[in-house]
Amino acid sequence: MTLALAELTYPEVEFLIKKDPRPKVAVLPIGSTEAHGPHLPLNTDSLIGDAVAVRAATELSRRELVALHFPPIHYAVTDWAGSFAGSLSIPAETAISLVLHTCTAARAMGFDYVAIFTAHLEPDHIASLREVAKRYQAATGQALIFPDTTRRALAARLTPEYQSGSCHAGQYETSLVLALRPDLVRTDVARSLPAHPVPLAQRIREGARNFDECGMDRAYCGDPAAATAEEGHASLAVLADLVVEAVLAAVGTAVP
Repeated sequence: MTLALAELTYPEVEFLIKKDPRPKVAVLPIGSTEAHGPHLPLNTDSLIGDAVAVRAATELSRRELVALHFPPIHYAVTDWAGSFAGSLSIPAETAISLVLHTCTAARAMGFDYVAIFTAHLEPDHIASLREVAKRYQAATGQALIFPDTTRRALAARLTPEYQSGSCHAGQYETSLVLALRPDLVRTDVARSLPAHPVPLAQRIREGARNFDECGMDRAYCGDPAAATAEEGHASLAVLADLVVEAVLAAVGTAVP
């Protein structure tokens, strides 16, 4: 049986919820629609998030849980890329409401645990998801599972470029898309882009509020030309592990 909620029929979902005695986990990817340099598609964050959710659900199912990955949410707070064509941002309160109501609906459907994952790292987006987690717990009495890869302990398990923060459409994200959808990478463009390190954390502290103010006039930072599919596959495996470990910790199952 497929692990994708959207590909099941309602009787199949009803059977899993009502008849299967195992713990049920919903895995919801939160993406975005925004500029990712001149070489990556606007749905880069959604592509990555969906792939992580698929892999996490597959591994959780192997560990005797009922785990379904939900369709991704493609819209979020993306104000930082607002000056670039195709970028679509929604207000923070709208984003919070959209994610929160999706999570509480999954809970009401009968899922014992709800996990969210995002590959979109805009500060106000992450803040919106932290607010979702707070409101979800208040509404349900249960913690929302949210492995926040901007936290230092989780970021330390990812690539050096990711840890530097200079990774929007750089080596890290370009490698992931090369691993997932190489047909969507404008490879010739990526290989021609010079390395463009930007100390984003410092720029944020200094008051920057968008890519333009950070000197990212082509909506990227980092080193896209150094990207490889091999690195992308390795990062994908780590990201899926982070979700699996967070779910197992919540369920109370030891991670082997």
